[in-house]
Amino acid sequence: MINTKTGEYDYGECEVCDTPMVRRLIKQDFYICGELIVVEDVPAGVCPHCGEKVVSADIGKGVLELINNSERIAKAPRISVPAIKFDLEEMAF
Repeated sequence: MINTKTGEYDYGECEVCDTPMVRRLIKQDFYICGELIVVEDVPAGVCPHCGEKVVSADIGKGVLELINNSERIAKAPRISVPAIKFDLEEMAF
């Protein structure tokens, strides 16, 4: 809901720990058809205590439009990320 005093979206309290959410710009990542897609600067409510993140329905719809836009994805800059295989036998517990 929109806060009538500030005009900004009020994310309310964290569903996990009841701490008031704070507006932040986050990176949201999706793994779609074997490809990692990162959407940057997504407005979200972030819990400063536990790190839980939520977006409003309008922002969620906007993100969906972005990740469904194959032309925009094709033109987007590429990033390189390390891919490390987890091997339980190599872990020293």
